[in-house]
Amino acid sequence: MTAPEWDPEALPDLTGRTYLVTGATRGLGYFASEQLVRAGARVVMTGRNPNRLVTARAAVERRVPEAATVGPTETLLLDTSNLGSVRAAAATARARWNIDGLLLNAGVVHPPRTRETTYGGNEVVFATNVLGHFALAGALLTSLAAVEGRMVWVGSVSTTISPYDPVDPQLVEGYTPWRAYVQSKVACTALGLDADRRLRAAGVPVSSVVAHPGYSISGRTPGIHGVNEPSRWARFADNLQGPVTQSKEQGAWPLVRALVDPVVDGGEFWGPRFTLRGRPAKRRPSKITRDPEVAERLWNFCEETSGIRWP
Repeated sequence: MTAPEWDPEALPDLTGRTYLVTGATRGLGYFASEQLVRAGARVVMTGRNPNRLVTARAAVERRVPEAATVGPTETLLLDTSNLGSVRAAAATARARWNIDGLLLNAGVVHPPRTRETTYGGNEVVFATNVLGHFALAGALLTSLAAVEGRMVWVGSVSTTISPYDPVDPQLVEGYTPWRAYVQSKVACTALGLDADRRLRAAGVPVSSVVAHPGYSISGRTPGIHGVNEPSRWARFADNLQGPVTQSKEQGAWPLVRALVDPVVDGGEFWGPRFTLRGRPAKRRPSKITRDPEVAERLWNFCEETSGIRWP
């Protein structure tokens, strides 16, 4: 299949494949899960709230009637801000499924106004968006290698708007919500690109790709009970931004393509064709995320902080 032929609304048959999606109860993670199931895949939907997981799974099975038989959904409790939860979930995943691909999507999109830390003492945005995914990917690496699988990290256009160098990933000094979010996305992108370099160098048959959703907002997204329920005011305000925005359903398109399209290669960066919106296309990541010194510094920090070294 060549790149121009890709249709995000008519995915290739994914029957027999299994994908694990973090943060699958809402937003991009939910819609990515739904799209994968619609194509016949088994999807392990993960989240930290059991009630939301039940609701999200029910929504998928309601909207994709064949989900229970053609592409059954599974649920798994996983809080990426909690390294203990990550280790437990990874152990369960290794025992129960042969995972073909990881979508490392969960994250704090609206950070707290003041700096907060997890029980482990890590800044909550970096812990949720970055550390947990670094640990999960490392813990499932041998399983992915067994099936020549793929991992997809989720970046953001914000890294071009504000290319912060995460010299202080924990933001002990100078915390702002915007900086916390952007730094976490710089880290996700840099680590995703560096992971592919390291995997190639070690001869590990796993590809690492980065994708971003453009400017995808709830007010332009289909309403789904318990998953996406914006107020009338949110609908009105978000629709005013129509020319430069898209739905989260469409925002999931680049993530899904990066995960399943056979023409996608490790080390690539995918996003909407027109940066903020549009069908998925190969893009160029921001300069800071391509800096090998930044990537190595972040890799060493994540290894030391998470206690996880990739095998």
